Amino acid sequence: MRKYIVQYNRKKCIGVGVCEAVNPERWSVSETRKADFRGAVFNEQTQLFELEINQNELDRMQIAADGCPKHAIQIIDKEAWKK
Repeated sequence: MRKYIVQYNRKKCIGVGVCEAVNPERWSVSETRKADFRGAVFNEQTQLFELEINQNELDRMQIAADGCPKHAIQIIDKEAWKK
């Protein structure tokens, strides 16, 4: 099964909440008006929160990324990334 890396730049987030609306299992907007990305780990090198997902989660995560007005969510195909 294909794998993807979801990267989230919390500094760009303005708390619109599209991510939470389409994928509340992974996203919630906090009182500080920033989204919290459940299950993600902060990567010191990239300074981004990252989570590996599979094809089953891709559609809803892609809707969240496409709906983010600040483009704070990026999805990278793990196979293409290695090349």
